[in-house]
Amino acid sequence: MDFKNHTVGKDPFQEFEKWLSYVTETGEIEPTAMTLSTVSNNVPHSRTVLFKGISQQGFRFFTNYESDKAKEMDSNENVSLMFYWKKAILQVRIEGRIEKLTRQESEEYFSSRMRGSQISAWASQQSHMVENRQALVDRWEEIEKKFDDQNIPCPPFWGGYRVLPTRFEFWIGREDRLHDRYLFTKRYSDWVVSRLSP
Repeated sequence: MDFKNHTVGKDPFQEFEKWLSYVTETGEIEPTAMTLSTVSNNVPHSRTVLFKGISQQGFRFFTNYESDKAKEMDSNENVSLMFYWKKAILQVRIEGRIEKLTRQESEEYFSSRMRGSQISAWASQQSHMVENRQALVDRWEEIEKKFDDQNIPCPPFWGGYRVLPTRFEFWIGREDRLHDRYLFTKRYSDWVVSRLSP
């Protein structure tokens, strides 16, 4: 892609997939890493999670349903995502609402994970206090032994979410900080595109 003379298309999902494909092919480190921001009691909270594809026009990721971020999303469905690709000097910001994936979608994805990651999903009480690292290791080994020579089922407290966007902003870094910014805003079933000053 030639970002020196780039103009965005009319569909933000297609535009995002083009950008992701480009940064993946050009060797960006962790191109699927995205910052997820939630709000609880008017206080924002951000952390990095991994993007796991688009389904039904939403951005998927997976986590522990008993984690802090899950509790925050239970109380406030409004979230934001941000992808920043340092090597390409590109950024995508997304705002929207959250919804849980179906149990079937979560189980299908869980079955595709590495076995060690499956064990970790069972072993970790995400966001809860832990005495020390050895306690985590002991719990992991306990779960490993429990499911020895068995398929590991998806934990009932673990699964996926979908972010349904209402707003996208695509940012292209330029010299002298004269950047390009393209805003997509959802209007009913259509997207309205405008250009913003940097």
